[in-house]
Amino acid sequence: MENTLIYDSDLHFEHKQWEGELDFWKDELKTFKNRLSELIGKYEDQKVLAKLEHFQNEFILHGSVIEELEETIEEHESNMAEHSKVGEEALDVSLVERHLEFRQKMETQRQIYADLKKQFYQFLTEYWT
Repeated sequence: MENTLIYDSDLHFEHKQWEGELDFWKDELKTFKNRLSELIGKYEDQKVLAKLEHFQNEFILHGSVIEELEETIEEHESNMAEHSKVGEEALDVSLVERHLEFRQKMETQRQIYADLKKQFYQFLTEYWT
């Protein structure tokens, strides 16, 4: 990456993709929380209720992670805008490195969220009647 130029427009495009993905996750979480609400009044078994509470906590946690990711994207966009104001179309190495680290965070979060959804769907298959 030593002699490679990375432009704001390239990173901005990726940010927009991530923002859309995060918005989708937020919508899904609303749906999942609604499903949980429907199930809470349906079961009295402590084992089932404990699983419901587990998923409720996981959904809250994931919602917080989404907010943190959105804030990071917003901060990076602001930083890019500042560079643009002073006529810098290419970012310095440290900003690009932060972007690449964030890309890895997004990839990790994708996997965590996919695993959570899989577990939740398995739970629903078992208990949703």
